[in-house]
Amino acid sequence: MTTSALLAEVRPALSLPRSPQSRAARLRSLAPRLLRYAAVSGVATATSLTVLGCLVASGVLGASWANVVAVAVGTVPSFELNRRWVWGKRGERSIVAEVIPFCVLSLAGLCLSTLAVGGAAAWAARAGAHGGARTLAVEGAHVAAFGSLWVVQYLVLDRVLFRRGHLLDIKPAPVGLLAQR
Repeated sequence: MTTSALLAEVRPALSLPRSPQSRAARLRSLAPRLLRYAAVSGVATATSLTVLGCLVASGVLGASWANVVAVAVGTVPSFELNRRWVWGKRGERSIVAEVIPFCVLSLAGLCLSTLAVGGAAAWAARAGAHGGARTLAVEGAHVAAFGSLWVVQYLVLDRVLFRRGHLLDIKPAPVGLLAQR
């Protein structure tokens, strides 16, 4: 598929409805999904913060490595709950169309949050903060980094990754067809 053909497929998914009535209807139907997305974000954030806080407070890992582990652990419930509960996707997961792109989004959040967490830990050390104060600074940086990506991630999940008729929806060929070739 050429780049222009790919863009022709993606552009309609990224555009908003034009008429005021369709925008209002879209917003009314959007509210429940946004609430579910916020709840999933809360679960993933609580999971990540619990792991991050335990690792940083105990000194098992440095703040940046603890953040890597925390994001990896929080990505699992985030993917599954978003896929199933927020966007209603059922059946087998597509590694190419769903898992890899979701992991790329999570990697962007990981990079940003690791920079923020590392900076917060360094700031806390310079300020003489220890224990709970240091952990709170690190967790605040983590939340701020992921919070800044929250809207962007929603749009990518809704308009590209989990939308119906997704251009990367790849269905496995039946075994019989493969055997006939």
